[in-house]
Amino acid sequence: MTDTAAAHDLSDPSTDPFAVAEAAAAVIRERTGVERHDVALVLGSGWGQAGDLVGETVTTIENTDVPGFGKAAVAGHSGSMRSVAIGDTGRRALVYGTRTHFYEGRGVRAVVHGVRTAAAAGCTTIVITNGCGGLRPEWAPGTPVLISDHINLTAHSPIEGANFVDLTDLYSPRLRAVAQEVDPTLDEGVYVQFRGPHYETPAEVRMAKLLGGDLVGMSTSLEAIAARQSGLEVLGVSLVTNAAAGISPNPLSHEEVLEAGQAAAERCGRLLADVVGRI
Repeated sequence: MTDTAAAHDLSDPSTDPFAVAEAAAAVIRERTGVERHDVALVLGSGWGQAGDLVGETVTTIENTDVPGFGKAAVAGHSGSMRSVAIGDTGRRALVYGTRTHFYEGRGVRAVVHGVRTAAAAGCTTIVITNGCGGLRPEWAPGTPVLISDHINLTAHSPIEGANFVDLTDLYSPRLRAVAQEVDPTLDEGVYVQFRGPHYETPAEVRMAKLLGGDLVGMSTSLEAIAARQSGLEVLGVSLVTNAAAGISPNPLSHEEVLEAGQAAAERCGRLLADVVGRI
């Protein structure tokens, strides 16, 4: 490993993860030619086409060219990030086509590296999306749901040391109100993050429901916590891609997730584009 690579190794406890984020942001500034981005979008399963409707892609950067980032590990995700012009506002969105999941075993620092890089690149707002299982029968596959709160069942946190961060209003009430102005039919729900990569058992889904959960998945909460620590305003949006285990008699599959995302791509893309245009 070269000295430069070692300095960017997020798995090394001696590495400063915020310094790696600053190094990544420097590469993004150099490649895009702009000093700062304003809004970051993390596109989860089923959201891949949504970024196309946010605005014109000005620059595409391969993840592997940016310190701390790696290749996409999940089918349906893109292994690149884009700098997107938000209409004629002069603002830029930093759009991530993939994320690092906790179940990949690369550590929590890698999971939240994109969030910290967004903050280092100048973003003040982040929109975190995911594909998830729905616990409410009325939410058919293809239904977008705003995240009002989360339950983190990973038993981990991205915050290190005695740094006590308030999560009371983690998922911005202001941004949720903006999204509901765009689409008044949007429901809200509590997202429950499991570790994965296996889907939840019917018993675990029942537990999540008893705890107050409405949505189950394998991402988002760790990223949202890191976003709050970095001072970003957070909007979380889940796309219900399937009924959670035990809610529907059908077996779960990733192909079902991708199909639901493709079917809802235009609606989700328009929603993101309109929301980003207003924040």
